[in-house]
Amino acid sequence: MTRRLTMKRRQLLATGAIGAGALTMPRLALAQSDGPIMLGTLTPLTGVGGTYGPSMRDAVAGVIDSVNSAGGVLGRQIELVSEDTQTNPEAAVRAARKLVDVDGVSAVIGTWASSVTTAVAPVCWEGGVMVYTVSGSDSITQLPHEGYIIRTQPNSQLQIEVAAQFMVDQGATRVAWIGPQTPFAESSIAILGDVAGEGGASMDSLIYEADRTSYRSEVDQIMTGDPDFLMLGGYAADSTVLLRDLFQAGYEGKIIGPAYAVNASVLDALPNDVVEGLFTWEGTPDVTSGAYARVQEILGVDVVDPYSAQTYDHANLAILAMAAAGSSTGADMRGGVRTISQGDGEIIDNAVDGLAILADGGSVNYNGASGPCDFTRIGDITGTQFLFRQIQDGQPVDFETV
Repeated sequence: MTRRLTMKRRQLLATGAIGAGALTMPRLALAQSDGPIMLGTLTPLTGVGGTYGPSMRDAVAGVIDSVNSAGGVLGRQIELVSEDTQTNPEAAVRAARKLVDVDGVSAVIGTWASSVTTAVAPVCWEGGVMVYTVSGSDSITQLPHEGYIIRTQPNSQLQIEVAAQFMVDQGATRVAWIGPQTPFAESSIAILGDVAGEGGASMDSLIYEADRTSYRSEVDQIMTGDPDFLMLGGYAADSTVLLRDLFQAGYEGKIIGPAYAVNASVLDALPNDVVEGLFTWEGTPDVTSGAYARVQEILGVDVVDPYSAQTYDHANLAILAMAAAGSSTGADMRGGVRTISQGDGEIIDNAVDGLAILADGGSVNYNGASGPCDFTRIGDITGTQFLFRQIQDGQPVDFETV
């Protein structure tokens, strides 16, 4: 499904997505060219990631509309084309080819599932198009992408290390990992094993077939090792089935899962006693930042999920990179990303302010809704905060931030 997204200036005024200063800012006519600059979102509007994709897309749309209302970039307006990955690599590749070959986008923003990003990344870099992703698999930035991938999500090594250390710190002595075959399954097992071993805990693991209606036999198998702390490695649909089967099997140990695998849909689908005491963890946005407040206004919500915070940052990074490079091509944007996101420039939290500074010959350092946007040579974010929650009476309650 394709959707061209626009937002009227009066809508932005009503939501507070742009300030009065943005409305009076002079047009940034750095370069004039025919037609709009095309950007694409490739988020999971349906499938297992469908809970997140619409707001991820809308966060990008809010940034673009604020920039367009302030005069655009490089003397041109920006047009957003939105495609649905369906949380499916084959569907995502078809959508990516349309964005790259037909729509002529300069960047693809918001790929979510690691399998999707792995599939579409070659389509993008071969077409000279930037990819901004929230996928966590280590292998993504190890692809031969030549600088065309920027990842704001902490990679799976960092995520699993933090969660594994939490398990050990909570007193685990026999840990286990259970999940489907994914691009990050083997590395997750290895990392959990390393951290557990250093903490004096034993380790067991089991990879199961996804999309089953029951995992009772797998549950019985993993329980033979009598784990006292179990890490879930799947997505929401299979986690729902697995948690039910663990409860019915009488598992009494602790459980932890990534927040995307134990989300609101899972909690709504299961009785409170099935999920009571379960832990979740996720990279958390910088809730004290001005950028976070801007995303709240764009989306009209009190709590912004980490992925929408990141795609807000993606849009700002892409637009500022164009301005710094003086070009909207992906090849030129590659170098511009780090120019505007790390260094000694003036700290900013939105593209409109940054474009004004760049137009006056200044330099900027973009800090976003997800936190400081500093990247390694291969495009990985260098660090973030993690929030651990515990399910109490069917609701996630903040437990610890590290």
